[in-house]
Amino acid sequence: MTDGLTIGQAAAFAGVTVKTVRHYHRLGLVAEPGRDGSGYRRYRSADLLRLVQVRTLASAGVPLAETVELLAADPEKFAAALDDVRSRLTERIEDLSARRDTLHRLTDGDRALLPDRACAALDRLTDLGFGPDYVATQREALVLARALIPEVFDSFLTRLHHSLDDPEYVELTKRGADAASWDPDDPRIEELASLLTGKLLADRALLTMPTGSRGRSDTASRYGLVNHHREDRAPAIARLNALVEANLRAAGIDIPYQ
Repeated sequence: MTDGLTIGQAAAFAGVTVKTVRHYHRLGLVAEPGRDGSGYRRYRSADLLRLVQVRTLASAGVPLAETVELLAADPEKFAAALDDVRSRLTERIEDLSARRDTLHRLTDGDRALLPDRACAALDRLTDLGFGPDYVATQREALVLARALIPEVFDSFLTRLHHSLDDPEYVELTKRGADAASWDPDDPRIEELASLLTGKLLADRALLTMPTGSRGRSDTASRYGLVNHHREDRAPAIARLNALVEANLRAAGIDIPYQ
């Protein structure tokens, strides 16, 4: 030890890489030791102590930019600074835990993008006997609704849960799902549209758009992207939805035009 350690030896003793030691030098965290007669830098015990201190603080989560000031602080300030670092680390842990939980929920697909109340409605659809394709379409529509028209999302969920409590409405909705395979000109579509309209108008309060939800110039486009999702795959459903909307407008319900 009388001649000191090479940079490689110092790095190994401190548990870091040579690249890290040089990085600490560039940042001014560890002073560069003097060179010996051969031109090599030699690390003494004081240099190694400083290197270990910096590495320990960095490993504990202390930002390198704060290390110099922290090492120069008196015990009281040192303790206070560590408490601050501990608090920030706790916040990071909570954030990372939340991200981990989101990744875990991604095993259920788009359900990770929806609140528990919306997921509960999707579970009810499955329990009530709706097919996986219909449930998937509704899940996608809920994701779109939350993103595009968040101001009406809660009221939409309330209406959905209310509707699922009505056995007659559930049966009509199942017929609507079956209509995807019908011919667009099938006369049953008009009859079904009339029945669905009657059910919706039975509780007009649930059809009221929240105040301020129509303030956007692109409200109609946003509404259309949600309410007419996947219609291009089922012309009969497109006609059914168009008839229901026309009936609701005729009854005085404010439905955005496309």
